[in-house]
Amino acid sequence: MKVAIQGELGSFSNEAARRMLPEARVVPCARSMEVFDRLQRGSVQAAVIPIENSLAGSVTEHFDLLFSHNLFIQKEFRLRIVHNLIAAPGVKLKNLRRAYSHPVALEQCRDFFKKYTQIQPCAFYDTAGSVKHVMETKSADSAGIASRQAAGVYKGKILAAGIEDDKQNFTRFFLLRRSRRILPKANKTSIAFVVKNTPGALYKALSVFALREISLSKIESRPMRGSPWQYVFYVDLLRGNDEAARHALNHLSEIADPVKVLGVYPAAQDRV
Repeated sequence: MKVAIQGELGSFSNEAARRMLPEARVVPCARSMEVFDRLQRGSVQAAVIPIENSLAGSVTEHFDLLFSHNLFIQKEFRLRIVHNLIAAPGVKLKNLRRAYSHPVALEQCRDFFKKYTQIQPCAFYDTAGSVKHVMETKSADSAGIASRQAAGVYKGKILAAGIEDDKQNFTRFFLLRRSRRILPKANKTSIAFVVKNTPGALYKALSVFALREISLSKIESRPMRGSPWQYVFYVDLLRGNDEAARHALNHLSEIADPVKVLGVYPAAQDRV
């Protein structure tokens, strides 16, 4: 089986894919769109994407891609994220002037950059890719911020370990498939829906869950592409494919259009 990830080998997405599909062959992709397109076309059988970080928040591009692609969330996984400052052997921390990493990772290390003001955070397409870059360029004043695994893959040296702001730092990943299959013990549902911009529309939409005592663990909105000032609402329900959830979604379809079920899957537990 092939599973696509955004980023290089040694990235946190690679680690999550290895945990969820230990026997799979990981296919690194430079861009998130490529991950979704590969799975949609069938050149890979699964994809693993980060969707939310406990410190930096949602990966908004992936919400947009979930809405626009006909894919299904099959599993959820939460990975403890430990960021490390990694440079080429011989490079000293005092000589660093730039630290490259994915923008979401940089957001998780604000306290480090407050302490080392001479080091400029520089956005890069991937955490592990940033380490690959500084190793290939043999830069004497640059480092990457990535996992310990990335240091091993690209033969880098860890100058500072655990530089994330909060040790309760987790990233939530989705395992995506083309076919809709609900695994045993599925107790969580992710949906997306659109309501008209009229008074009380969102209240009415959410009331279909309150009336059935269905708890919502997440709600956020994203601009709807091609429709200025209209928004897609993304909601996580703490229910699986049971009668109450089905009735709630049927009721919602009378108020909102479209209503898209993104996945029904077992809720994850935090992993170290």
